[in-house]
Amino acid sequence: MLRWALIFFIVAIIAAIFGFGGIAAGAVSIAKILFFIFLVLFVISLIGGLVKKQ
Repeated sequence: MLRWALIFFIVAIIAAIFGFGGIAAGAVSIAKILFFIFLVLFVISLIGGLVKKQ
């Protein structure tokens, strides 16, 4: 999932360079959503791993 966030981030940067505002805004919003989903899943798996060890 982090891979998709990075792909959309790169698409947003390229679109911003070429001046396509709508495409850049869309790619950035998708990248942000995927990043936060990845972050939440990471924290849940980290907590699950710590609880399982005990």
